[in-house]
Amino acid sequence: MSPTDSPRTELVRGLGLWGAIAVNVANMIGTGVFLKTRVMTCNVGSPLLVIAVWIAAGLLTLAGTFSYAEVAAMIPEAGGDYVFLRRAYGRLTGFLYGWTTFTIYKSGAQAALAVGFAIFLNVALGGWLEGNALEGSVLGLSLHLSWLALVALAAIWAVTWINCRTVATGGRTAIVLTSAKVVLLGALAVGAFAFATGHWGNFALPSAGASCEGVASTARGGIAGFGAAMLGALWAYDGWSNVTPLAGEIRNPARDLPRAFLGGMLAVGALYLAVNVAYFYVLTPTEIGSVSSTSSVATEVMKRFVGPAAVTIAAVALMLSAFGSLQASVLAGARIPFAMAREGLFFRGLGQVSAKTHVPARAVIAQAAWASVLAISGSYDTLTDAAIFAVWLFYGLTASSLFVFRRTLPDAVRPYRAFGYPLVPAAFVLVTLCLIGNTFIATPRLALIGVAGMLAGLPFYLYWSKQQPPPLTPP
Repeated sequence: MSPTDSPRTELVRGLGLWGAIAVNVANMIGTGVFLKTRVMTCNVGSPLLVIAVWIAAGLLTLAGTFSYAEVAAMIPEAGGDYVFLRRAYGRLTGFLYGWTTFTIYKSGAQAALAVGFAIFLNVALGGWLEGNALEGSVLGLSLHLSWLALVALAAIWAVTWINCRTVATGGRTAIVLTSAKVVLLGALAVGAFAFATGHWGNFALPSAGASCEGVASTARGGIAGFGAAMLGALWAYDGWSNVTPLAGEIRNPARDLPRAFLGGMLAVGALYLAVNVAYFYVLTPTEIGSVSSTSSVATEVMKRFVGPAAVTIAAVALMLSAFGSLQASVLAGARIPFAMAREGLFFRGLGQVSAKTHVPARAVIAQAAWASVLAISGSYDTLTDAAIFAVWLFYGLTASSLFVFRRTLPDAVRPYRAFGYPLVPAAFVLVTLCLIGNTFIATPRLALIGVAGMLAGLPFYLYWSKQQPPPLTPP
């Protein structure tokens, strides 16, 4: 694409409201709603408490969207959080956010989604993808590349090709894939109530006697159990801010960005509650807590009204869900290194915009290349687990930037003002700090790995910040 790239070519505002909502919803509805209820039931031991956790996590996430909606509508620029953090706290903070998301979190999550897509496809095909496709040696090192890895790579580059086209194309693709996800979840809930034999009395039962495979005893019951369940629900809601990096390409950001945040969050919250109520209507808490870690609660519920075909149907649903999340993540994630490169804090070539499609194609391709490396290496799980606390650190910082901008930019045009300011945004920041502190206490090794990964960007920051090249766009 280099022959058609030009530093003078700019992004275009081609993403409408429904596309913006789809980008957020697609990233939120991944595999969490299919898999997390089992663990959460073991964590808190009661259906009503599980529902309470989903509501609490949804309200916490909604509180975050209020802050993000005000800041994003006020500063609708490509790069999202990177731009907000740089303006509020300086270039170093913005860079560390961009470095962490590109090298660890976004690319690692994309690798995990691609591999998940391949695994679910293999289940749907009855195990056809098992075994190695390529074997050999390179420079004396043995090479084993499985069919699963090849399918994962194919998924990464398929969505990369889609997202190298116009942003409107990426938005339309997100709408189609997200609509399919919503229909599948809705069909699961409706099917459970309409065709499965259930009982509302299940909500009054405890999960006593559940096998709770893989759930530590220290994360069962009490405050510790509730906190562990909250982390599971928050993981399922993660992606609620995915549209932020696309702020510079939203057609009417003042109107559509707040609607994308709030509309997407409310829609997903309602779906999650409906599906979980359906789970407990069909299965007892003990049955849910005893579901194998290699299966899912959704699969077991579907077995009650579609029979053995439920395994294949659930695999297809999870496959589609993973692919939709991958597409939305690649679409939005590439705008972060693009914004950094335009200000001289990343590889300068990634700041180019394709003259033909008006998207940062080089940044999209670079992100795909790194995600491919992580997918093949298999290191993405450790990286993303270690980066979770850092991501929530930046969520908290971005939300707190609202207070900074209210003080430093009192006269700025604010198309949307955060609901419940200052109490609701402050509550979000406070809970975020508690989650970060809990990460250091509960999983100190992963937290330290995350810190090390984030701080590994410092030498690069020092190098790029000293170059002081003329920016491609004004800071």
